[in-house]
Amino acid sequence: MDINGVCEPAFSEVEAAFRDNFSRGGELGASVHVTVEGQTVVDLWAGDAAPGKPWEADTVSVVFSCTKAAVALAAHLLIDRGELELDAPMSRYWPEFAQNGKAGATVRMALDHAVGVPALRDPVAPGGFFDWDQMVDDLARTKPFWEPGTRNGYHMITFGWVIGELIRRVSGKGLGEFFAQEIANPLNLDFWIGLPDSVETRVAPVQFPSRRDAPTTEFTQAIVDDRGSIQALAWLNSGGYLEDVDAPAAHRAQIGGAGGIANARALARMFAPLANDGRHGQTQFIGERAITRMSTTSVATHQDATLLLPTKFALGFMKSMDNRARPNGAIESVILGQNAFGHVGAGGSLGFADPDARLSFGYTMNQMGHGILLNQRGQTLVDATYRAMGYTDNSAGCWVK
Repeated sequence: MDINGVCEPAFSEVEAAFRDNFSRGGELGASVHVTVEGQTVVDLWAGDAAPGKPWEADTVSVVFSCTKAAVALAAHLLIDRGELELDAPMSRYWPEFAQNGKAGATVRMALDHAVGVPALRDPVAPGGFFDWDQMVDDLARTKPFWEPGTRNGYHMITFGWVIGELIRRVSGKGLGEFFAQEIANPLNLDFWIGLPDSVETRVAPVQFPSRRDAPTTEFTQAIVDDRGSIQALAWLNSGGYLEDVDAPAAHRAQIGGAGGIANARALARMFAPLANDGRHGQTQFIGERAITRMSTTSVATHQDATLLLPTKFALGFMKSMDNRARPNGAIESVILGQNAFGHVGAGGSLGFADPDARLSFGYTMNQMGHGILLNQRGQTLVDATYRAMGYTDNSAGCWVK
């Protein structure tokens, strides 16, 4: 396997782990990028984007829930500017959301997956995920699965419309437009929420793993047992989105919970200012207090109402989650630094910032793995990165020196 790109000698273990993912981990095409103090130390790509088509330096792919980090960052920019208030009722900005028992919902609850709409109750029409107005209207009308703020459950796809509509109401710009103008363009990211047709030829199609090899988790068993459960509705009630995820119409749609398209370089560059006191070069991209707000754990539970496993979230971001002792712990965990924050995408993509280490990291691929959280391919890259920086142990559930 030819590995392309650059890797500083001190991070050679990352390159070795990346190579091993292809030789023994079933990787097809992938990219990994690491920055330290804002400077690139790893920028690698390899494999095939599609049969007979190599993964190039500018290949991009669907990064699924890593998109949530982009949406959360957009919201935090507005919070940092004083235009969006964390503890304000959502109805201040989006009056229609107060329907059916959601009057007490706050912006904070929306960001930390406690607002109570992790799925839609009514069937989503075919292609419904591509219709922004329809989806936000449906969410505004839907009855919450619990009283907002009383528990938390991962808002698998709905997060993007809930937070995205707040962004639209406050800024007057659609989610994709706001993200492009305020984040992607200033940081020079190959990252879109709503892909231009001109980039379509650079997208690596998603390769789904065999269902026959999929381990049974509490989440997947709940889908089998009850098609009316939160788990089944969150995963299956999508108007056929998962079947259409490689369609140009899906790429063009602004699906902030799962539909972002990027590569590892874009993920790592997006998180780089968040690992460096909010600075991008000589520019203060976001305030230092915002970094503390984004990195601080907001909710933690022994059983997430959606994923049915222990989870830990900051406001819109995942924290290190150590579920390795569980039967399927390898696909139900993500082990980062203590103050790191970021987001995993279904199948195993990952982007995060670690302010303690001045580290940002991105990993994308087209061969999805099993599970909702990280799998061994991504975790070995994370582990190698931390070891290269002098970190020695993660037995406490996070990497420490």
